[in-house]
Amino acid sequence: MSAPALAPQGRPALFRMPVALRWRDLDAFNHVNNSNFLTYLEEARIRWFASWDGEWVNDAMAPLLAAVQLNYRLPIPYPSDVVVELFTDRIGGSSVTIGHRIVSADGATLYCDGHVVVVWIGRENQRPIPLPDAVRAAMERPAG
Repeated sequence: MSAPALAPQGRPALFRMPVALRWRDLDAFNHVNNSNFLTYLEEARIRWFASWDGEWVNDAMAPLLAAVQLNYRLPIPYPSDVVVELFTDRIGGSSVTIGHRIVSADGATLYCDGHVVVVWIGRENQRPIPLPDAVRAAMERPAG
């Protein structure tokens, strides 16, 4: 399956991260093991969070991964140049839904897509809290 030239539904990417595939990422079928897709997506999310102005985590609050959906479209062969792209799907009161996909560097091949739900919680009581300002601002701003 080929990826569209534009991002899903024409949405601009919030963040793009090239992934350096490692030999150890391969499985017996000589392509990237499906479990590594989740690692690539996690690394992109954390690097994106760390690039923000403002706090996204501290002693009082933290993000908690509440749900993951991943649609495997094609195996990633080795070697390949791939990119993780993140998108705004939904901004709620205490959570965000971040769309994600892994595509070839030229955007012509879609390897996977889906989304995660991330909830911000208070560390003391482990309950949802209002989204930090930095999170809301980052979700409303495309990469650039």
